[in-house]
Amino acid sequence: MLRRQDVGHRVVVRRIVGISEGRTQFSDTLGELVELSETHLTVATGKGELRVPLAEVHRAKRVPAARRPVAGAVVDLELAANEAWPAPVQDRLGGWLLRAADGWTGRGNSALPVGDPDRPLPAAIDAVESWYAARGLPARINVPLPLAGPVGVALDERGWRAQPPVLVQTASLAALLDRMPHRADLPTVELLEEPSDAWLALVAARKSGPDRPANRLPEAALRLLTAVPTIRFAHVYASTGGQELLAVARGTVTGQRGRWLGLTLLEVVPAARRRGLALHVLRALTRWAAGLGATDAFLQVEEHNAAAVALYRRLGFTTHHTYVSRVAPD
Repeated sequence: MLRRQDVGHRVVVRRIVGISEGRTQFSDTLGELVELSETHLTVATGKGELRVPLAEVHRAKRVPAARRPVAGAVVDLELAANEAWPAPVQDRLGGWLLRAADGWTGRGNSALPVGDPDRPLPAAIDAVESWYAARGLPARINVPLPLAGPVGVALDERGWRAQPPVLVQTASLAALLDRMPHRADLPTVELLEEPSDAWLALVAARKSGPDRPANRLPEAALRLLTAVPTIRFAHVYASTGGQELLAVARGTVTGQRGRWLGLTLLEVVPAARRRGLALHVLRALTRWAAGLGATDAFLQVEEHNAAAVALYRRLGFTTHHTYVSRVAPD
């Protein structure tokens, strides 16, 4: 049977559709699992979405993707994502990237193993451990799959922990705009080149932890958030000129020829949810990026975040590849 971790992946579902002459009749459905609850599952196919009660499911399993992205496409997108989330400290280990941001976010404090590290794999992992130890940070490697599968195997042998998989999803900007109509009844989305104090406070609260105050971001985080040349910070206030911030997001344009709109830090305050503000913000950033010549969008979402995965699937996002963040044992 399927699990929540399978949301966002290609699956095949055999369901019971009836009984004929004493024999159970089945029907098979192949598509992307977009929802899995305690009572039903939903599969997106080329003909639309099919909602199936779990009581009718005879068998279901994850299956390999219809086609895997070529290695070059994974590398290009990972590098565009790195440009969109630029750790203030970056070094090279051959083709690998070593990144540090004062411990703020896993992506900002991880090695990216794309390309040749210019040394045997065991020596490369040793070098990663030494680099992070010198900065007082746990050694972490974000492993794009299937591109860096051998790295993952080597880390298994060393006992590195695996965190929940992350889906790297993409969609064309044209498709996004088609699925997000303009909402004149909602407050204006302000796209600014710098984040307001209220914007930063909302993000700080989202990213707070036991060693991070809920109302303050470290200096490295501020540099990471703002160090992209082509960037907009989306703000939605309850009223024009008001101070009550309802929703935020961050959009960047990176990659070769400015192809990619990177969407990060989408947040709607609890009291303002279920009003369409998330799509309202995404539409504004999509229009901005399309006006600059970008053609596609990407985002990263944890595989087990079923609600977010379902939202992005309805907008036309599909999984380009995944990555697993690996952390060295204590």
